[in-house]
Amino acid sequence: MRRSDKYRVWVILAVLVALQFSVRNRLGNERTAPDFLLLALLIYTIRSQPGRSAAAGFVVGLLRDALTPASFGAGALAHTLVGYLSAWGKAVFFAENLFVNGCLFFAGTWCRNVVVALASGKLKGGQLGWELLVWSPLQSLTTAVAGVAVLWLFGRWLAIRLSES
Repeated sequence: MRRSDKYRVWVILAVLVALQFSVRNRLGNERTAPDFLLLALLIYTIRSQPGRSAAAGFVVGLLRDALTPASFGAGALAHTLVGYLSAWGKAVFFAENLFVNGCLFFAGTWCRNVVVALASGKLKGGQLGWELLVWSPLQSLTTAVAGVAVLWLFGRWLAIRLSES
C-alpha cells in the first residue's frame, strides 16, 4: 500500500460532504434527494469499528442539527444509532457484497429518518405515515443508488472488495 492510498478515503468522503452542500438542493425535492452526508458516514462505518462509527455519527448528527435547530438532538441521536448499528452489522453480514452495501445504505437512511421523525415530534398522524412510508423509502432508494455508484466507481480507493453475488 502506497503512502497516498490512505488519504483516498478521506478525499472521497470530503467530496460527498461537498456534494451535500452544493449539489443536493439541485437534485429536486429535498425529501427524495440522496443524503450525501449520511452516505459519507455509512461508507466510513463500513471500514470502521462500532465505537468510532458512533462517534462519527454523533458529529455528523450535531452538524445536521446545527443546520435544522427546530429538532435539535434528534439528528445526533439518529446518526449515532445508525453509525453504531451499521458498523456492528458489517461484522454480521458480508460487507464486500455490493448488494448488501446497497441494502445497508437503504436501511441506514430509512432508520435515520424514522428516528428523526419520532424523536423530533414534529410529525403527527397522517404526516408521520407519509414520511415513514413514502418519503423515507424514496430518499433511502436514491441514497442507496448513489452509494452503490460510489462503491462501484471507487471501491478500490476505499479498499472495499466487492463481489457481484
